[in-house]
Amino acid sequence: MAICPNGHDSESSDVCDLCGTRIAGRFDQQAARGRHKATPSAADDGGGEPCPRCGTTRVGQFCEACGYKFGTAQPPWAPAPHVPPPPSGPSFSSPPAPAAWPPPPSAPRSFRPPPWAPAATAPQAPPRHAPAGWTAVVSCDRAYHDSVRAANSPQAVVSCPAHFAELRFPLTGSQMKIGRRSVERGVDPEIDLTGPPADPGISRLHAVLIAMPGGDWAVLDPGSANGTLVNGNGIPPGVQVPLHDGDRINLGGWTAITVHRG
Repeated sequence: MAICPNGHDSESSDVCDLCGTRIAGRFDQQAARGRHKATPSAADDGGGEPCPRCGTTRVGQFCEACGYKFGTAQPPWAPAPHVPPPPSGPSFSSPPAPAAWPPPPSAPRSFRPPPWAPAATAPQAPPRHAPAGWTAVVSCDRAYHDSVRAANSPQAVVSCPAHFAELRFPLTGSQMKIGRRSVERGVDPEIDLTGPPADPGISRLHAVLIAMPGGDWAVLDPGSANGTLVNGNGIPPGVQVPLHDGDRINLGGWTAITVHRG
C-alpha cells in the first residue's frame, strides 16, 4: 500500500485514492510514514473538526471519507440519501400504458369508412303527439262563399278574391294555430292567413289543429266570432273534432283548409 504526500494510505501507487494527489515515484513506506509523523498532523491543524460535507472527523488536510479539502471555500454538501430500488416482480410492476388510438386516415369522398368508425346515429321517430306526414292546404272555396251569401251571414259582405294561390303548411309539433297575425295582441299563428288577399271573416285566433296520440289530427274552435265548419257542418266551440284524410275546414267568408295525410 502506498502513502501519498498528504499522509493517506492509498491502494493506488500513482494517484491517492482519497485526495487525488499524485504520488511521485516509489519511496520507502516507512520513511514516508516517519515524515508524516514528524510534520504537524492534520488532526493538530484541525483539532478533530468534523467535515462540513459529510461530518467525518478531520484527519489531515483532506477528508478521509469524501475528499473535502479543509481550509478552502468549497461549498459544503451532504451526500444524497441512498434510495433502495423498488422490489421487482409481477405484483409490483406498473400496468402498461394504453396504446393511443390511431386517428382515421384522410381519404377522398368516395372512401368507405373503416369498420372501426362509429356508426351513424339512426334518426329517431317523432313523438306520438306530433304525427308526421300531414299537410294543410289553404284555398279559396267559391261554393262556400256562395252559401255564406245565401244564408245572409255576417261574413257575407266579404268579397271572394278573383285569384288565390294555394298555400301549403306541413303539420308539425303538438298543435298548429290558425288565424291572422297581430303584433299588438301577440298572436302569431303557425297557419297565418293574414294575406293578401285577406279574409276579414277570420278571427285573430280562429281555430287550432291538435295532434292526437294515434297519429291523427283534430280541429278545435276556441270561440271564434264567425264559427268553423268541418265538411259543411258547424262544430261547437271548445270541442276537438277528429280529422281524416281529405277533410275540409271552412272559416271566414271564403277560406277552406283541406288536410291530407301522407
